[in-house]
Amino acid sequence: MDIKDKVVVITGAASGIGRGLAERFRAEGAKGLALADIDGDGAAAVAAGLGDAFAMACDVADEAQVQALVAETERRFGPIDVFCSNAGILRLGDEDQPDADIEASWRVNAMSHVYAARAVAPGMAARGSGYLLNTASAAGILIQVDSVAYTMSKHAAIGFAEFLAAKYGPRGVRVSVLCPQGVRTGMTAGRGDKPAFADGVLEPEDVAEAVVRGMAEERFLILPHEIVETYMRRKADDRDRWLRGMARVRQSVVPDR
Repeated sequence: MDIKDKVVVITGAASGIGRGLAERFRAEGAKGLALADIDGDGAAAVAAGLGDAFAMACDVADEAQVQALVAETERRFGPIDVFCSNAGILRLGDEDQPDADIEASWRVNAMSHVYAARAVAPGMAARGSGYLLNTASAAGILIQVDSVAYTMSKHAAIGFAEFLAAKYGPRGVRVSVLCPQGVRTGMTAGRGDKPAFADGVLEPEDVAEAVVRGMAEERFLILPHEIVETYMRRKADDRDRWLRGMARVRQSVVPDR
């Protein structure tokens, strides 16, 4: 899909990857940009620099707020062509981390994609075109060795995107899942020594470039760090060996747990 003249919604747009996507999509000629974030003021600041983009506070863990975002976007710009379900959170901990952390991660990192699809995918299918871009993580293909909540929720996000692609692809709706490793964002601040950063820390602008290319080619997996495909193949070829490797990585990160 070409972004030019498209109506685009981006969640988690106040900073990081979301901001990078907003700026790049404006440069690509998007007709309408709706920028949403739980930090409404932050989203408004980004929108102010992007012409006629509009911003809206939205907690993507609340389905009613996602529906309100979609309704307001369509009121302003017309039918939504691209929905970038990008918001995410990282809560560290093992299987004994608080239920509240796991539940919050589940709602933001997984259920938010469900809420977005419920709100826009049927209309896209009825029109015979549309694009769902769901931000997950390389941790959804591999694992996040210091977070059960992140690992679980990001795996679920990829599984859900696969379901959407199988259901809606024949009806003209394309689905991509964005799976970067280390990106310079607020979420990753202070974590530059972690294994996910060993393959390089990308800027949000680099990720946006990978997204534009991936959407133009309508690829399901968008991997800004190309090495992730190698890791994915190693996992598929010999999962037991791969898990032994992940155990060593974990030991280097959290040796006391």
